[in-house]
Amino acid sequence: MKRLMDWFANAIIKHRKIIIILFILLVLACSLLSLYVDVNYNLVDYLPENAQSTKALEIMKKEFGETMPNASVMVKDVSLTEALEYKEKLASIDGVSRVIWLDDMMDITQPLQMGDADTIESFYQNGNALFSISIARGMEKDACEDIWLLIGEENAIAGEAVDLVGIRDEAETTVVRAFIILLPIIILILILSTASWMEPLLFLAAIGAAVIINMGSNIFLGQVSFITNSISPILQLACSLDYAVFLLHSFQDNRKKYSDTEEAMAQSIKESMSTVATSAATTLFGFLALLFMSFGIGADLGINLAKGIVLSFVSVMVFLPAITLSIAKLIDRTQHREFMPSTKKINRVLSKTALPTVIIILIMIVPAFLGQSRTEFLYGNDLLDTASRYSRDRIMIEEQFGKSTVMAVLVPRHDIAREQQLSEEIKGLDHVTGVMSYAGDVGAAIPPEFLDDDITKQFYSENHARIIAYTDTPAEGDIAFQTVESIHEKAGALYGDAFYTLGQSVNLYDMKNLTEKDNVMVNLIAVAAIFLVLLITFKSAALPFILVLTIETGIWINLAVPYFSGTKINFLGYLILSTIQLGATVDYAILLTNTYLSNRKLMPKHEAISVSLGSAFKSILVSALTLSTAGFTLYLTSSNSYTADIGMLLGRGTLLSLGMVVCFLPTLLVVFDKVIQKTTYQAEFYRE
Repeated sequence: MKRLMDWFANAIIKHRKIIIILFILLVLACSLLSLYVDVNYNLVDYLPENAQSTKALEIMKKEFGETMPNASVMVKDVSLTEALEYKEKLASIDGVSRVIWLDDMMDITQPLQMGDADTIESFYQNGNALFSISIARGMEKDACEDIWLLIGEENAIAGEAVDLVGIRDEAETTVVRAFIILLPIIILILILSTASWMEPLLFLAAIGAAVIINMGSNIFLGQVSFITNSISPILQLACSLDYAVFLLHSFQDNRKKYSDTEEAMAQSIKESMSTVATSAATTLFGFLALLFMSFGIGADLGINLAKGIVLSFVSVMVFLPAITLSIAKLIDRTQHREFMPSTKKINRVLSKTALPTVIIILIMIVPAFLGQSRTEFLYGNDLLDTASRYSRDRIMIEEQFGKSTVMAVLVPRHDIAREQQLSEEIKGLDHVTGVMSYAGDVGAAIPPEFLDDDITKQFYSENHARIIAYTDTPAEGDIAFQTVESIHEKAGALYGDAFYTLGQSVNLYDMKNLTEKDNVMVNLIAVAAIFLVLLITFKSAALPFILVLTIETGIWINLAVPYFSGTKINFLGYLILSTIQLGATVDYAILLTNTYLSNRKLMPKHEAISVSLGSAFKSILVSALTLSTAGFTLYLTSSNSYTADIGMLLGRGTLLSLGMVVCFLPTLLVVFDKVIQKTTYQAEFYRE
């Protein structure tokens, strides 16, 4: 192994010019390729194939050739005749495959007072008409813009298709906005913690190259989700910046020992390899655990982040030494005093608060563990920017017509009596305001074969009958999900398992059920994988338990905050955060523990922990400030709830992990010093 490391370090030094040229070419090529990466903005596509809503969507597309109603258009102050004219104009817009209004539910040539009040009020109130429309996939943006041109500023359009347009507009600018805020802060942190004006640029060059290569290489994945596209570059930068910190700090120390710059770098590469590899491995396995989510967004994000960590590791161990040696003289000429005060005596401050801090943490562990398991989730991707037209239009429609959703039920064809019975039973459910079906609207007495295709194709395909239900519920929540379950119960009683449902509420209901299964499994896999890495790294039976407990306690506290504050968080933030916080911040615990084990061979435990905190604190602080800043930046710059919640949880969680590592872990290492010594292979602790 020593011979291999010598060869590796010498090869990098010898061929550094070729390495720099290759990386520059790769960065240029991947910068261009990243512009052509296909981004998917519809999370429904990531539901597993065996989800019933996924099966229903396939049947709908294959047999009916159109999407579910996915938008609502409100036109104010119109008569019935004017509303019908608007309906025709909406139907003629490119991308709009179907428009449903009151005339599809009842005969509007008769006095409205004779019709069902709930149905009428779902489509026409106080002279305001509400149209339910289907917009073809991929046509959402153009269709919505044409609809806005038709209806004008005083009217409104909202719904799932409109949200997709808003999410797409927001996601395209999230990364740019985040980097505009994040980069100056990171540069400031690095300037304060380094001794050369050039070092921050080296950090950013090495990790920035890896980020760009990662984004460009996504072209070979076919497509990535908008969430991955938005947060992956930020997380990769923040999670792997400390790899560069480890290498360059080692280089600065070795330059004091070796007069030859190349020899100093060779030693730094060999010394840093183990630390950086362990740090990268824990983060890597944390991200890879996401691949085991049945909800496909986990695999999408996990593959991208894992690929990014590997590329960052390669860039730091290969590209960074090459470029650092090439500008070593410039680094020397741009030296400045360290602005960050020395942290050598930080333990004097921390030791004074150690006992009360440990007592508080021990008191909090059980409530935090129980609280985080009771946190309530949101499953939709709400737009948080209330000033946007997307939010304004949705609020306008809800103020006039209330919240509403559309749900389709697909059942086997050729039993019109059962279709009629199911339609009537669904119509009788609470929160169902209207039902469209052949049996209910045309009549069971008229065989479909006697009518024109234009009428029957709305309700029948070759194998299935379609029943559309309108509800007055929001897209998600207890009432919405209870309504979905009630419709499932009615359909199941008549058709057994031979029915399918789809719609926004059904999609979110499926996500809810998947989340409950994914959460425990993904966390167990992440903990087990990182535990194994720690076991191999430290060759200790006790240390993996101590380190994992330290970081997991911070995660439990972080995820319990929403429960105790009475707020809901997006389910994806909860699922992803637990693996990201564990994988990314366990590095802090590894660095402190490694330093402690080295010092413990030379001095007693209390002195060893004091010296270890003094030498490791700055690196841990810089890394934690970078990652937490990245999280809070995502929170502040994102207008969709998925990315914003991930950002808030990451920012807060990183600071909690920092606190746990510098305040709780030192006490555990000292208290369990004898246990660690007895369970660690070749510990060789100092004896007085």
